[in-house]
Amino acid sequence: MSQAIMEQNIKPLTLTIQGGVDKDGHPDAVSEIEIARGEIIGIVGPTGSGKSTLIADIEQFAFGDTPSGRRILINSLEPAGELRSDPRKKLVAQLSQNMHFLADMSVEEFLRMHAKSRGKDPGLADKVVALANTLTGEPVNPAFQLTILSGGQSRALMVADIAVISDSPIVLIDEIENAGIKKQEALRLLSGEGKIVVVVTHDPMLALMASRRIVMKNGGMTKVISTNEDEQRVFRDVERLDGWLTSLRETIRQGEVVA
Repeated sequence: MSQAIMEQNIKPLTLTIQGGVDKDGHPDAVSEIEIARGEIIGIVGPTGSGKSTLIADIEQFAFGDTPSGRRILINSLEPAGELRSDPRKKLVAQLSQNMHFLADMSVEEFLRMHAKSRGKDPGLADKVVALANTLTGEPVNPAFQLTILSGGQSRALMVADIAVISDSPIVLIDEIENAGIKKQEALRLLSGEGKIVVVVTHDPMLALMASRRIVMKNGGMTKVISTNEDEQRVFRDVERLDGWLTSLRETIRQGEVVA
């Protein structure tokens, strides 16, 4: 391909995954899938089916040089080498189930420093904290040291940071169903900011929240399922049930009696 995506601050309109091979060397049944800005795509399949490998292919902007042989295109073009190798120019942000900070500084100091490094108003730190506190039942105080944040607080802070400060237009999320945050709100926040959101999940609610889901088996992409109207109705029912369970969980956490 003669042309490549090179600009550091480009806002991709599409992310394309071109098929490779499964663990036995057989071609992916899905030859190509294109994902648009603001779209939520799920990756589902049993343990060991290749979900994390597919996420890694996207994160690395694989171009036939990983074990899967897949290729990742941005706006139908090959990403330039610097976008694959230079951390300062990466277009991808990643959230995992296990996330903790090591930096010995306050939440506010970290956010203001991050905003400044991106050439943005350090005052955005207040907006990030406010958004984070809509995603977690454990309020985040700007004066808190990063190292004392719980896993849920850390992930809520990072979701809000990616939505407000980060320039990364592609967000990869690896199994946040037990992450201690309001999962649906987090995905809606990111997709509402025009991010391409790809989420690996075993959670039926998150899978049905996606517009489409890639089904993995034996390391290969076996099919893509579009969420239909019947599944959207199931999603709304499950979401109401999840809201009730969340309320019940909070009642018990606060030491109150369940009525």
